[in-house]
Amino acid sequence: MASLTSTIQSGLFSYGRPTPTVAARPRRMVVVKAAEAINPDIRKTEDKVVDSVVVTELAKPLTAYCRCWRSGTFPLCDGSHVKHNKATGDNVGPLLLKKQ
Repeated sequence: MASLTSTIQSGLFSYGRPTPTVAARPRRMVVVKAAEAINPDIRKTEDKVVDSVVVTELAKPLTAYCRCWRSGTFPLCDGSHVKHNKATGDNVGPLLLKKQ
C-alpha cells in the first residue's frame, strides 16, 4: 500500500489513471491499394476533378480539402490523391476553398 501511495504522490497517477507520456507521434503512412476507383462516373473526361468554392471568411487564401479519403491530414488534402490516381487510373482531386 505504501508503494501505491508514493506512486500517487509522485504524480504518476491522476484521478486513478496513469499520466500520459508526451512523445512525438510517428508520421502516419498512407497505403494506396489499386482495388477500385473512388470516382466511378463523375466527369471522367477531365484529367482530375477539382472544384473551387469562393468564400469571404477564410483564414487562408486557399484551403484544399480531401475528397479521396486517403489524406494523412484529413480533412485537409495532402496530395495523396496523386498516388491513388496513378495506382487506379482514377481522377479524383481536392475541393479548393478560395478566400474572396
